[in-house]
Amino acid sequence: MNDTPRQIQAVILAAGQGTRMKSDLPKVLHPVADLPMVQWVVDACRKAGATRCIVVVGYKSELVREALADQPDIEFVEQTERLGTGHAAMMAEPLLTDEEDCDVLVLAGDMPLLKGSTLTQLIETHRTTGAIGSMATGELSDPTGYGRIVRDETGEFIGIVEHKDATEDQRAIREVNPSCYCYRSVRLFELLKALKTDNVQGEYYITDTMGLLRDAGETVTVVNVMGEDEVQGINNTEHLAAVDAVMRKRISEGSETQERV
Repeated sequence: MNDTPRQIQAVILAAGQGTRMKSDLPKVLHPVADLPMVQWVVDACRKAGATRCIVVVGYKSELVREALADQPDIEFVEQTERLGTGHAAMMAEPLLTDEEDCDVLVLAGDMPLLKGSTLTQLIETHRTTGAIGSMATGELSDPTGYGRIVRDETGEFIGIVEHKDATEDQRAIREVNPSCYCYRSVRLFELLKALKTDNVQGEYYITDTMGLLRDAGETVTVVNVMGEDEVQGINNTEHLAAVDAVMRKRISEGSETQERV
């Protein structure tokens, strides 16, 4: 029996434009504490033990490649069509197909406040429970706009309901899905290929992979480990300024450092 821990690799979704940022710059390149926000995401993955970060690029991809150049643990894949988060993650398949079974983090490139310690907790729980797919969640005082985590009376995960589809009772749920996942690589692309586009946007949502696993009777681990600042997304310049202030405070207090290879 091989007791060697599986390698950790990361797929970072960074193809979007971010139209609400009122800028032609790719969303993930907007600076947080003088670094592109995607760089902080890469650093968090490294701190959690990721040996490689596969960055999925799209809008103005050459700028993202340039911003992350000369970092040997970063590779790039292109999403030429914007067909949803599940489709974006699928773009990484050629770089992972020949790999031995590993644990793959899949996360958005616009969560610069995400901590490496949070990802470590997610990975450890994922491994301990023997899950095929796991996700980190967090709670927001105002969860408007986020997918809600629905649990049964025992606290077991039932599913994710998007804000627009949620009932009044479900909208009162404060635990949300920030899109921070961990999968066994041997099943990841099988799940992605099973996604459907029967939703309002007509896109492949990676969110739906958790429901597929649950419906198949597989273990799905959902861990509420993200702090409110980590969960808070960046959708406009006001959000960006608030996140920048939090990051600068972390740096001044010595709780956040840059990690380079």
